[in-house]
Amino acid sequence: MNWRPHAAWAAGLTVAAGTWYAMGSLAHRREQRHGYELRGEEIEVGSPDFLRAAEALTSAPISGGNDLEVLINGDRIFPVFLDTIREARRTVNLETYVYWRGDIAGEVAECLCEKAKEGVEVNVVLDAIGAAKMEDGLVDEMRDSGVCVALFRPPRPYALQRLNNRTHRKLLVVDGAVGMIGGVGIAEEWTGDAQDPDHWRDTHVRVRGPVVRGLQGAFAENWLEATGDVLVGDAYLPDLEPREDGGPMQLVRSRATVGDTNVEALYFLAIACARQTLDLTAAYFAPRPAFVDALCDAAGERGVRTRILVPGPHIDKQLVRIAGRVEYDRLLDAGVELYEYGPTMLHAKTLCIDGVWASIGSVNFDNRSFQSNDEATLCVQSERVAEQLTEAFEADLQVSERLRPGRWADRPLRQRATERATKLIRREL
Repeated sequence: MNWRPHAAWAAGLTVAAGTWYAMGSLAHRREQRHGYELRGEEIEVGSPDFLRAAEALTSAPISGGNDLEVLINGDRIFPVFLDTIREARRTVNLETYVYWRGDIAGEVAECLCEKAKEGVEVNVVLDAIGAAKMEDGLVDEMRDSGVCVALFRPPRPYALQRLNNRTHRKLLVVDGAVGMIGGVGIAEEWTGDAQDPDHWRDTHVRVRGPVVRGLQGAFAENWLEATGDVLVGDAYLPDLEPREDGGPMQLVRSRATVGDTNVEALYFLAIACARQTLDLTAAYFAPRPAFVDALCDAAGERGVRTRILVPGPHIDKQLVRIAGRVEYDRLLDAGVELYEYGPTMLHAKTLCIDGVWASIGSVNFDNRSFQSNDEATLCVQSERVAEQLTEAFEADLQVSERLRPGRWADRPLRQRATERATKLIRREL
């Protein structure tokens, strides 16, 4: 069964939905054009005060006793990913925006089919747009084996406006007790070790502890919309005991809405609380002015060493790269260190602040993630995790080009004009 929409029909729907979205996009703009200001006493991201503020602002509960493994690139991510599925005894829930082609696409499908044949309840949510390039036959193969596969928001003539609002979440939850989250899609591009332009750079984590219930909730939210089924019972929501030596974590999720989303508010809070260091890795970096202000304030007014790592020439969405570059002058003038990754497509999405707090998930630093898509990110207060992410960040900088203010200011006028032209569409990227 071919579940993909006819190409011409899908293209027409996309144009129509884009028009609807452009007409209504102002509904997503804040009443105030600028970002937040902290009111009250200063707080540090490593303090209980910060956790309470993040919890109050996002309604995402903080839980203690959680532990995670940081996994860099496909050679380390996918073996753990497949092993996690194989260890399932009762349930597997998988949600992804990207499920394309390659050997890994078949391996994941085969693994899911094997668990379903063993009697494990296997549920899969695929974004109907993001997974449109999925290898022929894999969905049928999974369904024939007993896997429940649901498409998230397939194109419908009566629901054109929602075509722009996708689920960008990448979640795996097994037995309600172990989860994985990050930036990795299921496709050949994510295999390997970022050794060449055909193998991308990304970050994923595996987590255990009470915070896994948050991952399960993010999956259940999209599963409910796609199927009408509510996932309940011990197989999905077991009692999760805190793990020894585990730390505080928080799963923050957001959906398209009027005004600021949870993730957007969280990032403003975290950036405003930075006092020493701020390392941002962004696969797609096209911030709106309020975020540029926040980053410039951190680097210029508070003296925070602010480093931003973005893709270089190897990127699958050049328009987003151009749109982000229009703000480089302001950022560089404020003292922000900007780096463009060289070897391949940089697809990781992490934020690490003051060596003690970090966010790892599917959130890009653009309006599409902050306003249009369903997203999820795992927030961790841990010096150990921050140290691991910082080590990976430093390694990435070794193969990246730092942009210097003087040299950047001398770029050709034609390039400047192209960058400025994207301001008209940046809010839709």
